[in-house]
This record gives sequence, structure tokens and C-alpha cells, in this order.
Amino acid sequence: MVKVLFVCMGNICRSPMAEGAFRAAVDATGLTDRIEIDSAGTISYHAGNPPDRRAQATAKKNGIDISRQRARQVRDDDFHTFDHILVMDHDNYRDLMARAAPEHQDRIELFMSYAPDHPYEEMPDPYYGEVNQFDLCFEAAREAAEGLLAAIKARHM
Repeated sequence: MVKVLFVCMGNICRSPMAEGAFRAAVDATGLTDRIEIDSAGTISYHAGNPPDRRAQATAKKNGIDISRQRARQVRDDDFHTFDHILVMDHDNYRDLMARAAPEHQDRIELFMSYAPDHPYEEMPDPYYGEVNQFDLCFEAAREAAEGLLAAIKARHM
């Protein structure tokens, strides 16, 4: 079983959409029973809350229901549990690298590195932006999810 964790700051916008996009890609290939997927935030402020309503609406518009997800903060055991920890931006990367033991730091990567043809190096945070920014993030997440899935299949399957 390959375990994948998506991480943003609050776990209510970017990482839930990334989780949803990746889950849809995994489901479409019939690998659901071989890949475990979760998301978390670097802060606990939104713990227990569902994704932002705009993130839910954007995912739903794209045929994906993320309404049952609940925000949680990254736990220390996540660094041991997950094979791949995909962060949305450089701040998330620095936060997790500071927390992870050296032997787990190679599991932490920028999610957008799996979408090399996309113009974003980081997943832009749509929280304070307009609704269309959620659309842009979701499209970026879908592209990176496809790249990540291809890499996981090549490496683990």
C-alpha cells in the first residue's frame, strides 16, 4: 500500500482539492485498494472543519465530492506513515522539513513539481482571492495529480 498525504496551511482549500483530484485519478485507474490518500494542514486552526465552501463547490463542479473531508493538523507520525508528503508551497515545505526527522525528509515534495508544464511552481492559495482562483487551483491540482499518479505507478507498481 502506497500512502500519500497532501499538505497546505489550513487544510480547507488547496490540500482538500488536491486530495480530491488525486483520489479521482486513482479511482479512474482502479488502484483505490493500493493507494491510501489523506490531507492535513500545518496549523490546527480549522481542525475538524469541512473544506471551504468554495473549494467544495469547485470540486463538485468538476464531479468530485470533498464535503466529507475534515481538516486536521499534520501529526509527527505522518512523517513515518506516509510514503509521499506533497506540500502546496515553499512555506509548507519549510515547516515540514523543520519538523521531520532527517530520514523522512526525502518524502516531502512540492506537489506542483509533478506538473512540470504548468506555470505554477507553488499551488497558489485561493483563500483570500476570487472564486475563479479556486478553478485555477483545481486545474493545477488535477494536472499535478496525474503526474504524481504516473510517478507512483512507475516507482511502486
